[in-house]
Amino acid sequence: MESMGFSPTIASYNTLIAGHCNKGLMSLAMKLKNSMAKDGVHPNVVTFNTLMNGFCKEGKVHEANKVFNEMKALNVAPTAVTYNTLINGYSQVGNTEMSNRLFEEMSKNRVKADVLTYNALILGLCKEGKTKKAAYLFKQLDKEKLCPNAATFSALITGQCVRKNSDRAFQIYKSMVRTGFHPNERTFKMLISTFCKNEDYDGAANVLNDMIDTSMVPDSDTLSDLHNGLCQCGKNQLAMTLFKKLEDRRLVPAGFDTLKVRPENAEQT
Repeated sequence: MESMGFSPTIASYNTLIAGHCNKGLMSLAMKLKNSMAKDGVHPNVVTFNTLMNGFCKEGKVHEANKVFNEMKALNVAPTAVTYNTLINGYSQVGNTEMSNRLFEEMSKNRVKADVLTYNALILGLCKEGKTKKAAYLFKQLDKEKLCPNAATFSALITGQCVRKNSDRAFQIYKSMVRTGFHPNERTFKMLISTFCKNEDYDGAANVLNDMIDTSMVPDSDTLSDLHNGLCQCGKNQLAMTLFKKLEDRRLVPAGFDTLKVRPENAEQT
């Protein structure tokens, strides 16, 4: 482009930076940002947001915060995307204190929080098992006239699973479905695993049944844990019924030992 006499624009740089960030090539992305000045181009909010998101994806929140500070030093105003990226980054690494500080700064700077902001805060609290604080934030959504989405419910389910409260997690899951949202594979796996840890294999079987109905393939290890648990409880028939349903829908996961599921071992419970 330059050899043909065209000068790169901010869009050119942002596109290249985004490409490097998507590949995790953060040092090269930063070099591109630092080379903007030679073309008389100044980084904008998109440049900084892209870099922060790239660092947060790598779990390098300290580096993302450095970019944030540089952004403010250059008087580039942070947006909701900026704060959401950082809040989510800190929540993912278990630093809810920093997430809350950023949320307070966001309010102070009159940047309006959206559902993604609350989802990030709720997830951070739930990963630490702080379900009461997460429930308070969930109620705030209604006050702010924001609608929860699938990620909101998944975060709340995570919190209950961290506390090994499978019954409460299942209630939230049912509320999620009633609201018109469906869990992803990770949430289904977490629910089934929590029921299995609590030795509530009937509850785990109910969740697996729902998972099959959504045509999702269960995790091989999770399915093995559930199958073994059901058989140990003498619920071989239920194990067989679930496995047959998986077979009929062609949802048996790769790596699952189908040899241990034998019709001749099935017993009425």
